[in-house]
Amino acid sequence: MTLTAEHLYQGFRDANKIARARDSVSRLTAAYSRPLRIMEVCGGHTFSILKYGLDQLLPDSLGFVHGPGCPVCVLPQHRIDAAITLARLPEVILVTLGDLIRVPGRTDSLQQARAAGADVRAVYSPLEALKIARDNPLRQVIYFAIGFETTTPMTALLIDQCRSEGLANLFFHINHVLIPPAMAMILDQGGQVDAFIAPGHVSVITGLAIYQPLVRQHRTPMIVAGFEPLDILHAIERILQQLLSGDIRVENAYSRSVADQGNPKARQLCERYFETRASFPWRGIGPIEDSALQLRGEFAALDAEVQFAKACPPPYAEQPSGCICGQILTGHAQPGDCPLFAEHCTPRQPQGSCMVSNEGACAAYYRYRRQPA
Repeated sequence: MTLTAEHLYQGFRDANKIARARDSVSRLTAAYSRPLRIMEVCGGHTFSILKYGLDQLLPDSLGFVHGPGCPVCVLPQHRIDAAITLARLPEVILVTLGDLIRVPGRTDSLQQARAAGADVRAVYSPLEALKIARDNPLRQVIYFAIGFETTTPMTALLIDQCRSEGLANLFFHINHVLIPPAMAMILDQGGQVDAFIAPGHVSVITGLAIYQPLVRQHRTPMIVAGFEPLDILHAIERILQQLLSGDIRVENAYSRSVADQGNPKARQLCERYFETRASFPWRGIGPIEDSALQLRGEFAALDAEVQFAKACPPPYAEQPSGCICGQILTGHAQPGDCPLFAEHCTPRQPQGSCMVSNEGACAAYYRYRRQPA
C-alpha cells in the first residue's frame, strides 16, 4: 500500500490518542490549580485549535490567546499601498505570493489593481520571478517579498540566483518580519501569556536558540509544536509539566520536522543578504524594534525601496475606528470582543489585521465559531 499524507497524519488525529492526551492535560491542569493562558504564535496553530475544537475540549481554566498569526496579517497598509503603486508604474510587473493579492490597502487591493490593468502576478515559489524577469527583459520586475523566517531563505536564494545570472531588471521589496521581537514585545508590555506554543515552520529554519533569551528573561515555557491535534495537546502537556516542575525551558515537540539547530545553511544565506531594520510597524500593533529585515546597503541596486523610493508612501495611522486587533494580537482580547467582528468585519470585507488573511485569528473564529469567545 502506498503511504499517503492522510495515512501519515491519521495517527495525529486518532480519537483514542487524543482522548488520552486530553485526560493527561486535564489531570495536569487540575494539579497546576491556577488559570493558564497559552499563546499560539502561528495562525496555523490557531486554525487547528478551532477546527478540531481543542479550546472546547480542555478545562475552562486553560485558555488560548492568539498571537501575530501570519505575516500577511501584520503587514502595514502603507506597504500594501506601496505594492499597488509600484504595480501601476509603466512597464512594471509586480510579483508576489498569492496570499497578499486580496489584502486591502487604504483604498483598494492588488487584486483590484490587477483588474484595473496593473500587471500583478501571484506565484507559488519566489523562484518563478526569475523566469518572469528572463522572459520580459525590457520590463522592470519587482518581487514583493513577504513572510516570517520560514520564507526568508527562498527570497535570499532568489536574490543569489538573480545576481549569478546578472539579471538587471529584477528588484526586491523586502517585507520579511521576525517572530522573537514580537514575542518579546508582548511579554515586555504585560501581555497575559503564561506560556508559548512556538511556530513549527519558523523553527525549521531558526532552530531553538532564538527563543532562549525570552525563556531566560521571562521564565516562560516555550514549546515548538507541529500543527496536528495531538501535536498541540502534547505541547500543552509539556508546558504544564514544566510549570509544575519549575524546569522552564525551550523544548522541541516537533522533532520529526525541526532540528534543534534549525537549518544553518539557510540562515547563512539570509545573513549574506539581509540585515535587521531599526524599527518596523506591525499592522494592528505598531512599531517593534529590530523586528524586520531589509537588504544590506551593498545591494541597494536591487532594492526596490531605494530604486523606486518616490513610489513608496510613508507610514500613516491605520487602525480602523472600533477595531481591537492590536489587543487581540498581544493577548489582551479575543476576536469575539471586537465590536466589528462578523458584522462590519468579515473575510470578504476585512477591516483589521486579524481578518485580512486566512490564518488570522478573527478569520479562524469567523469560520469555526462566529460568536464571542
